[in-house]
Amino acid sequence: MIERYSTPQMTAVWSEQRKLAVWREVEILVVEAWAQLGVAPETTAASAAKAPEVDIVAWKEREAITHHDVAAFVDLLAASVGDGGEWIHYGLTSSDVLDTASGVLLKESGELLLEAVAELFDTVKEKALEYRDTVMIGRTHGIWAEPTSFGLKLANWAFEVERDHERLVDAVNGVSYGKISGAVGTYAHTPPAVETYVCGALGLNVEPASTQVIPRDRHAHFLSVIALIGSTIERFATEIRHLQRSEVGEVRESFGKGQKGSSAMPHKRNPIASENLTGVSRLLRGYASAGLENVALWHERDISHSSVERVALPDATILLHYALVRMTRLIDNLVVDTDRMLANLEATKGLVYSQAALLALVDSGLTRDEAYRLVQQNAMMTWDGEGTLLENLLNDPDIPLAEEALTSCFTPTRALRNANTVFTRLTSTVLA
Repeated sequence: MIERYSTPQMTAVWSEQRKLAVWREVEILVVEAWAQLGVAPETTAASAAKAPEVDIVAWKEREAITHHDVAAFVDLLAASVGDGGEWIHYGLTSSDVLDTASGVLLKESGELLLEAVAELFDTVKEKALEYRDTVMIGRTHGIWAEPTSFGLKLANWAFEVERDHERLVDAVNGVSYGKISGAVGTYAHTPPAVETYVCGALGLNVEPASTQVIPRDRHAHFLSVIALIGSTIERFATEIRHLQRSEVGEVRESFGKGQKGSSAMPHKRNPIASENLTGVSRLLRGYASAGLENVALWHERDISHSSVERVALPDATILLHYALVRMTRLIDNLVVDTDRMLANLEATKGLVYSQAALLALVDSGLTRDEAYRLVQQNAMMTWDGEGTLLENLLNDPDIPLAEEALTSCFTPTRALRNANTVFTRLTSTVLA
């Protein structure tokens, strides 16, 4: 992933230095396991543990000869051990190292993502509670609907982030697996005790039945959850972009001193972060598609998945982490124009209270169809510029309601009188 869309924390997880360090750790743990089983000399395990990190430049030079990254790594690590170097990679196939190390890196990256999702949840929750009583227009199909509150909109977002967290916990657990079972997963040259020792030391689960590789449905699930979280971020970003439109103007991204919205038009304050995150989510869905394509491999394995994962796994986790951090910052610094929200609500001329008037007429004894037609014909007059809905209803001789009863329908607090139930649930919600 390019530096522009990266965070230092996640980039460090996927650095080549970190990758080689984990490969080394896997190899040394295998030697230790052989020593504990009495197969390798105890002194070999101690010597292997003292081996230096494999030099990246030397590794790449060696790979240019071997055309095999793990074989090149094993050559250099074994040579650095000296006496006993022959026990490095003993009984292993490359995927034992690659997939087990990948389990470590996926677990580490997943834990960073979980922290970022939790921070986003806390930020959205805090804003939801802050704006719980800030009334605004609700919109369906992009058209004025019932009144709502900005806090209620954000509460809905917060619960979606909570679900994302639950899904991600499951997905991270699903990729935190290792395997040391040999060339086709039969343990023919390495007993299960070695696998148990290595995976236990690394904090990984043991793959219950592997081929030469860990089944790729695990990785597909992980990438799919990442894509789904990206879609959550896009949902928020899309709403912010709509609310920032000049004609709406209820919410906008913060605009820093010295910032420029357009190289040509000095008045512009564009929703650049939201638009950026909308694009990022498209990439994340692409990685999920690639992960699904990786599930079907030939026989016990091929390497068609390898090139995909070298790009998709680091890029998807790095990009999602960037997106989570940026969305959290965006919401934390969001500018909310409560006066504009109220002005826009008043500009509806009471149309958003049509359902309250409808139900009041039904309560008065009219059939639903009679009540609907009466309110609708007065609402259409209002749409066409003839007074407010309340005025038109009061002037309609066919409306069997007193002025006080009708007027009581046209208050936003009435529309939100039961919404506190949502905030009670939100207040008590804490991520596991």
